[in-house]
Amino acid sequence: MALIDKLRAEPEIWELFTKREEYNPLFLDQYERFPYYLSKHANLMEPTVSKYLIDNGLNPAYPDGKKFAVCLTHDIDVIKQGFRNCAFESAKSAVKGNYRNSMRYAFSVLNKKRHPFRNFEEIMEIEDKYGAKSSLYFLALRPGERDFNYNVEEIADEIGEISDKGWEVGLHGGHGSYDNLEKMVQEKKLLESVLGKEVIGYRNHYLRFKTPDTWELLSKAGFKYDTTFGYANCAGFRNGICHPFKPFNLNTSKEIDILEIPLVIMDRTLLMDYMRLDFEKAWELTKQLIDRVEQYRGVITILWHNNSMDGIFLKFYEKILKYCSEKNACITSGAEICNWWEKNVRDTN
Repeated sequence: MALIDKLRAEPEIWELFTKREEYNPLFLDQYERFPYYLSKHANLMEPTVSKYLIDNGLNPAYPDGKKFAVCLTHDIDVIKQGFRNCAFESAKSAVKGNYRNSMRYAFSVLNKKRHPFRNFEEIMEIEDKYGAKSSLYFLALRPGERDFNYNVEEIADEIGEISDKGWEVGLHGGHGSYDNLEKMVQEKKLLESVLGKEVIGYRNHYLRFKTPDTWELLSKAGFKYDTTFGYANCAGFRNGICHPFKPFNLNTSKEIDILEIPLVIMDRTLLMDYMRLDFEKAWELTKQLIDRVEQYRGVITILWHNNSMDGIFLKFYEKILKYCSEKNACITSGAEICNWWEKNVRDTN
């Protein structure tokens, strides 16, 4: 019996896996997202569906015999700031004793490449220390569009260098892309023209997502995988699964041809905008989630923004890398996980 049929055989598991409750929600938040507190599946810390799959024959394998995987990702929302913000950040860094960043903020007014948020090389150096690689998702917006901060053509050399070194360049879809095929394709083509090759990975800005419509659009647009599917306002397993999966559309009764590598942890969820945990409590929760994914031989997707790579945020990020490295996890990009899963796991089920 195929795993999809085994899921169907258990009504509660099937409801959670497909997220039927998100098809006609009572309401959505300010970004038109389904909030976790509306879900009747309250235990986000336990990957109930993944446990069921493992108990019923799923036997994932990872490169070099590693037990589980970490999908490292970065959303590149901003790479520069205006004069006032730079002056404020420069002064704040100086007060904290971070004179290097203070000088970088100050000089970035004259040379945009010096801004601390334009830190792609530093991100790769940090990850390389732990034998890791990641995905960097870039916005491909035009001036005048909401949240426009940079033109991808202007950073073509840096984007090319990221790809040449073995890290992945993916698309960070704009505000209006998650439910607009034309916009999604337009942004994909723009980034591909800069990169010079196909873009296969996607995450939408602000984690805007509509179940199951966004998956259908991503498939039609030619993406191979997505990493948007997680809650912005709470860490954990949105549909009870910590393995990549092909979504099932209850409206068409068909599987959708896109691999979802579900998001589990975002920096701003833990430490800033939503849960607002202190360092120790945030780490306790993060460690619990990593341990759960290891237990069920799954994949944990981490989102750490490029402008969260200093202070306690950088310390926390390196703590994640160190902990997962010590557990001998496969720490890599969404593209690598997608290609490996499609070739070595899915075909064996």
